[in-house]
Amino acid sequence: MPALTVGILVVSTTASQHLTVDTSTSALTEVFEHVNGESQAAQWEVKETTIVCDDIEKIQATVKKWADEEKLNLIVTTGGTGFAVKDVTPEAVRPLLQKEAPGLVHAMLSGSLEITPFAMMSRPVAGVRNQSVIITVPGSPKGAKETLGFIVRTVPHACIQAAGMESSRKLHQGGTKQLEKTHGITEKAGHFHISHSPSGHAEHGHNHHSHGCGHSHGHQGPKRHQTVPRANDLNAAVTRRHRESPYPMIPVGEAHNLISQHTPVLSVQQKDVNADLIGYVLAEDITAPEAVPAFRASIVDGYAVIHTDGPGVYPVVAVSHAAPGAVPQLKPGQIARITTGAPLPPGATAVIMVEETAIKTMTADDKEEKEVEIFATGIAENDNVREAGSDVEAGTVILKAGTAITSSGGEIGLLASVGVSSVRVFRKPVVGVLSTGDELVDHNNPRSLEHGEIRDSNRPTLLSAIQAQGFTAVDLGIAADKSENLSSDLTRDANCDVIITTGGVSMGELDLLKPTIEQSLKGTIHFGRVAMKPGKPTTFATFPSTNAKQGDLDKLIFALPGNPASALVTFYLFVLPSLRKSAGYVEYHLPRVRVVAGNDLRIDPRPEYHRVFVKMQNDGRLAAFSTGGQRSSRIGSAAQANGVACLPAKSEVGEKREKFGYIPKGETVTAVLWGQIGGLSGLM
Repeated sequence: MPALTVGILVVSTTASQHLTVDTSTSALTEVFEHVNGESQAAQWEVKETTIVCDDIEKIQATVKKWADEEKLNLIVTTGGTGFAVKDVTPEAVRPLLQKEAPGLVHAMLSGSLEITPFAMMSRPVAGVRNQSVIITVPGSPKGAKETLGFIVRTVPHACIQAAGMESSRKLHQGGTKQLEKTHGITEKAGHFHISHSPSGHAEHGHNHHSHGCGHSHGHQGPKRHQTVPRANDLNAAVTRRHRESPYPMIPVGEAHNLISQHTPVLSVQQKDVNADLIGYVLAEDITAPEAVPAFRASIVDGYAVIHTDGPGVYPVVAVSHAAPGAVPQLKPGQIARITTGAPLPPGATAVIMVEETAIKTMTADDKEEKEVEIFATGIAENDNVREAGSDVEAGTVILKAGTAITSSGGEIGLLASVGVSSVRVFRKPVVGVLSTGDELVDHNNPRSLEHGEIRDSNRPTLLSAIQAQGFTAVDLGIAADKSENLSSDLTRDANCDVIITTGGVSMGELDLLKPTIEQSLKGTIHFGRVAMKPGKPTTFATFPSTNAKQGDLDKLIFALPGNPASALVTFYLFVLPSLRKSAGYVEYHLPRVRVVAGNDLRIDPRPEYHRVFVKMQNDGRLAAFSTGGQRSSRIGSAAQANGVACLPAKSEVGEKREKFGYIPKGETVTAVLWGQIGGLSGLM
């Protein structure tokens, strides 16, 4: 049977204006790709994707085109199913349905109510138009994925029936038990269970009334079949805590995908064109309101001439400087002195460089030229002339949406040259940094350390790294190892979009961060361990914001390990790309380059991110030199590092390399750069 064709329609005024905001399309596509990858699963082909604003006519036009003309088997809309004034998706879709499907609606709502009571605030519709099954799901990526996941195994049966691909008699041979087996539906504890999560376990905390803008409220609710890993109970005795982490150790690539999926692009704001614009990303195309230059100008110092006059001696009748003012008309047999950038006199057709002339006579006071001889031959029209609009034409797009304003000055200079005084850009996230641990002492505390105390180096390290990348950093101080302290400190500054913590994410009895996020803040932990060295306990979570200015965007939490080198490496690998995506960067991951190993690089059973100093060699190739011992507590190994070499696990390097335990000097590896490349006289 050929693949069933799918159209995904995102209904969001915000996403229709700023395409980078949309993460719902990829979220729903992942559901179909996951099903496609499992045995006995229906085969899907996502054939159409588009975004429209919250407008009934535009929604209907797309649905009718896909159902009536393209005859897609399944049409899924996401967004506009809530109670907001602009939520009109059900009103747009319901009149188009020739058959309604209340069973699908019931299944979506029932499954969602097991996750959050706020599911009752959603208004889904489902049914058939011609040969197409049409389903509406919530707008948040998480809510959309979960809602579609509840029915995705049964929908192929509906699509096949609606399209008339097989007779009803043939489809139902063997009864409902055979149907359930065919579509991978099992019965657990008296309830039917449909596996729907790409990661192999259910997610929670989704939103049923946003508009496909890549965010969710994170409201929690009861679940009948809890398969999500849970942290220790904050109120339980030490003897009842986990002996092993309940969180699966996921690959680095999967961690990146989860972070990207839950990182929203922030709102748009107006900013003046000045040095404060550096690091912002344009939210719209910029069109030049003026031409550059606005007039015909000279590109050299010399004399404006009429090119057909040719060589000879001519009177100097005017002077044109690069300054405001009228310049008289030039007539045949006359020339005008002109400076670089100055406007050509009316009638002039070319400019002769001063080096190709000589003074013949001067005025009576010897201060001005009276006559000048032109030596140049073969003068052509427009020689040494810069035409009006030759650099920038008025009305043309000079910078596209998604362009980052760099510190080089080029973008700001271009905007200034055409008279653009302010632009619309994506807001940058505000980042709070919190260290955790009873043992920590401020680095600038003058007193001597007591036994068991250590200086907090993580906070000043991360605060400086954040500010160096152009983001606002907020110092949240040090939190004691008590859940109530953690909870209040994590929510202290309502303006923070992202919070970075260090420490408290391992398996100790005082590692309270994960349970505090889940139980006190009603948050969601998206992953709690990563298969990497250093940084295995790295945790990524979200929890609902209480700041009305941030709307219904969740706050992001990156709980990094307490060891200093681990904290810095995981900041650059995980946190910084998320900050850049929030700020509107299209390419938000740090650059990866191929480098030559400057010395032997030891390998580990886990993939390792080895701190290195990358510099240019005499042969023009980049070389990466280890910064020394790589113990995760050794912050000195990061002092000269401008990146990490990405070393594979021992099991991935082949028998010979695995036996010796290192990648030899001179071999090529991949490096992630977070600083400037060193020159030939670099530190290493």
